Amino acid sequence: MLKRLQQIAARYDALSAFLSSPEALADMEQYTKLSKERADLEEIAGAYREYERTKEEMDAALSEAERETGEMRELFREEGQACKERLAALEERLKLLLLPKDKNDERGCTLEIRAGAGGEEAALFAYELYRMYMGCCEKHRLKWEVVDLNETELGGVKEAIVNITGKGAYKRLKYESGVHRVQRVPETESQGRIHTSTATVAVLPEAEDVEVQIDEKDIRVDLFRSSGAGGQKVNKTETAIRITHFPTGIVVTCQDERSQLQNREKAYRVLKARLYEYYSEQAQGAEAANRKSLVGTGDRSERIRTYNFPQNRITDHRIGLSLHGMEAFLSGEIDEMTEALARAETEAKLAAASDED
Repeated sequence: MLKRLQQIAARYDALSAFLSSPEALADMEQYTKLSKERADLEEIAGAYREYERTKEEMDAALSEAERETGEMRELFREEGQACKERLAALEERLKLLLLPKDKNDERGCTLEIRAGAGGEEAALFAYELYRMYMGCCEKHRLKWEVVDLNETELGGVKEAIVNITGKGAYKRLKYESGVHRVQRVPETESQGRIHTSTATVAVLPEAEDVEVQIDEKDIRVDLFRSSGAGGQKVNKTETAIRITHFPTGIVVTCQDERSQLQNREKAYRVLKARLYEYYSEQAQGAEAANRKSLVGTGDRSERIRTYNFPQNRITDHRIGLSLHGMEAFLSGEIDEMTEALARAETEAKLAAASDED
């Protein structure tokens, strides 16, 4: 680990020296690229320098303790012990900083919610999840843009697709992918029996243009009139968009906006996100299929969480964590759960790194 840290610190110093020189400004594209690399290394290089200084202070204090006697020896020993404790904390911090980072964490994302088993009750639950994520995004000032919302007559949602933009949107919601299960007595149940319904959630990182190129000959764009509740809400012109990507069979529909151009832009963003996920999985191949971390695979077929209304309890099955307070949770107060999932993944990675060492 120390060898890697030395290399990182040396690279940081080299980048700092070059970027402060006049020749660095000769190529602005390279300057921007190297500046970003330097910024990415800054925290870990700073922590390593602090580690080095603390170790020097500890060695000096212990050395003085060997030479001194009486009260001064005890003071130097205490100083050395304090340095040793700081070193242990710094080592843990450096281990965390060395863990591979998810390159998608700071990106926006596409959120897809679909009603599963359970008929109208599943659609009502899907709508509650939709409201839950909307509340979470409002709390963290993330922009919420509806791409497609297929509602039922009773106020449920068969399918909802939303683009979420803002720094760290994917990082905040990425653990939500999977099957969510609800257990409760539906309002339509006359005998008070508890029903179980499901909804699936998918969170896809936003793809950058350089990562996903869409060839126009590989797609078909269809225009149609937006569906609605009737009256003034029905769009009289063909502004809704359906994009079909022939090589993968992926189909994206957007009919939320009255402008054809806006619907087209939103649909393209969703298509790019789905293609990015598709090609990423293809590239990872068998390794991705075999890898399973503590917080699960994130596969949409995997049941990840149960919302038990009679017991006012939300349980995440990946880490065995149960929380109480259904109303607050469904209003968007999900940070305690998502942060616990992030910690569990970090701990699993640290354990795997220790096994490799």
